[in-house]
Amino acid sequence: MSTREPNSPATPDARSGKYLTFHLGAEEYGIEILKVQEIIGLLPITMVPNTPHFIRGIINLRGKIIPVVDLRAKLGMETLAASNETCIVVVRRHTMEMGVVVDRVKEVLDIKSTEIEHAPEFGAHVDTSCLLGIGKHNGQVKLLLDIDRVLDSTGLMQAPTAGPETA
Repeated sequence: MSTREPNSPATPDARSGKYLTFHLGAEEYGIEILKVQEIIGLLPITMVPNTPHFIRGIINLRGKIIPVVDLRAKLGMETLAASNETCIVVVRRHTMEMGVVVDRVKEVLDIKSTEIEHAPEFGAHVDTSCLLGIGKHNGQVKLLLDIDRVLDSTGLMQAPTAGPETA
């Protein structure tokens, strides 16, 4: 039987630290604050043809073109019309910036290793690899996202390996 061992107090947990928390529907999520570049209001998004359903398009942020992912769609949730609280969290991985649309940003929390548990295993057909863990802070549960893994699976965060083919 393969069970995960909880982190002992003597072993520092690399997952502990500051997280930007935000809502998608009724659920609260967190992203490591060191991955967050900035939080901006919803800007006009230009759709790009032939992109997956979860790619909203691109924005022009102070002269820089940034792809935008609808995090609800990416995580398999129903997409909703934007509200006055909907915003874009700009995250950075290596040299690339991407925007992720969230329903509303809540706060920055310092979550200790003793407040983080491993994501539960639901069996072979459920992939929880995009979760760093489950944060329990002040009696509330926060799903801590590994934003690199979430965005890696978009194909946008990977460096191109070849140029366009010519006919």
